[in-house]
Amino acid sequence: MIDRYGDRLLRTAALLLGDRQAAEEAVQDTFVQAYRKIGQLQHPARLAGWLGAIVVSRCRMRRRAWSWNRLLPMPQVEPDSGGAGAPPGPEALLLRAERSAELLEAIGRLGYRYREVVTLYYYQELGVEEIAHQLRTRPGTVKSRLARARTQLRHVLEREEASGDARIE
Repeated sequence: MIDRYGDRLLRTAALLLGDRQAAEEAVQDTFVQAYRKIGQLQHPARLAGWLGAIVVSRCRMRRRAWSWNRLLPMPQVEPDSGGAGAPPGPEALLLRAERSAELLEAIGRLGYRYREVVTLYYYQELGVEEIAHQLRTRPGTVKSRLARARTQLRHVLEREEASGDARIE
């Protein structure tokens, strides 16, 4: 279970918490809780979603206990790239890495609720219905949060291009 789902859960936790060590602890707590409560899993085919829900819950608990986003910077976690064809040149790789770092920093500036849905939607590739189920909310709420997060990200990235640095209020 750890080999199969560990990296995915760690990426989710790192994006949500903004700290690799805290993310590792959240993932470890997730596997401990999953081991203890495996009997409650009614549909074994939904194991990945169940683990995802546990790690999101653990991240929420950690955020309530201590405001990580004010103390530590966002980790540099790169999303998987699965492109085919010729490998990009050094300039393209540098530009991609720079843009990825800017995007991750902008995501880190979002409020937790917005960061949560962006992480689950874009990095975990979950659908709106799955996210709503994991967060115990309505699909319309998830869609609204995604729309607001996209708008905030667009504004921040545009301001950064124009001025060099911007903060989300």
